Amino acid sequence: MRVFVTGASGWVGTPTVAALVAAGHDVTGLARSDGAAAKIEAAGAKVLRGTIEDYDLLAEAAAAADGVIHTAFIHDFAHFAENCAIDGKAIAAMVDALSGTGKPFIATSGTGVLQTSELATEEMMAPENTGFPRISEKASFAGLDKNVRAMIVRLPPTTHGRGDHGFTPWLINIAREKGHAAYVGDGGNCWAAGHRLDAAKVFTLALEKGEAGDRFHAVAETGIAMRDLASAIGKGLGVPVKSISAEEAEAYYGMFTHFAMMNSRASSALTRAKLGWQPVEKTLLSDLAEDYYFTT
Repeated sequence: MRVFVTGASGWVGTPTVAALVAAGHDVTGLARSDGAAAKIEAAGAKVLRGTIEDYDLLAEAAAAADGVIHTAFIHDFAHFAENCAIDGKAIAAMVDALSGTGKPFIATSGTGVLQTSELATEEMMAPENTGFPRISEKASFAGLDKNVRAMIVRLPPTTHGRGDHGFTPWLINIAREKGHAAYVGDGGNCWAAGHRLDAAKVFTLALEKGEAGDRFHAVAETGIAMRDLASAIGKGLGVPVKSISAEEAEAYYGMFTHFAMMNSRASSALTRAKLGWQPVEKTLLSDLAEDYYFTT
């Protein structure tokens, strides 16, 4: 298949492009810079220069492809609502371009959007009217009424691996700055986890096997307790590990408080059954036993 990938040089996009190429697909990746273009070419794909704000360009690329995988997102939390709006417009442009074709469109979301204290499953729909500005799922599934094979791949709060620059390194940097690794209360709140290389395989399998309206979870581990994550960080940095109260959390975590305190357990049972996906890469705590998480 001819596949157009946004975010093709990104944390999950890069291994997704490599997995698609390895599976025999003809891939074109969106690149906003020379560095991004070089990474995409190194993975064996063609390059289309532009950004996710080039909506006409996105529409043209989607229309020329047999399928689209959208992994791009502007990760600037200082302008989160604005970037969510950009994401929604980008999705709408590509979905409209695929209207009437029955072609696959796969967008990226997160298990955390389900905002449930229960085990998050693929069957659950993202809630609406919660005030949370990211609308990736709603915008994508608008294509179902337009004969677009729209699907969602949800990533866990930590999608880890060598070179990680996401939530786990954020916790590491806070612990390094504060001189100790912390968790709130008994540290029983959990993050689901998965490796970026395993996640790439979910996107590829979804393209090949998924059906309209499917929601997949790239989750290898249902939940890692924050006290265990803090302990691994403390060991890696050689700093003490402490329990802090909920009242102390904001002073320790700052703008990351919400994410550090969330309880986001998730299942991937349906994803494994439908796609035949089995994660094979390192677990989160195994990854954190490696020096590379603490030397960059």
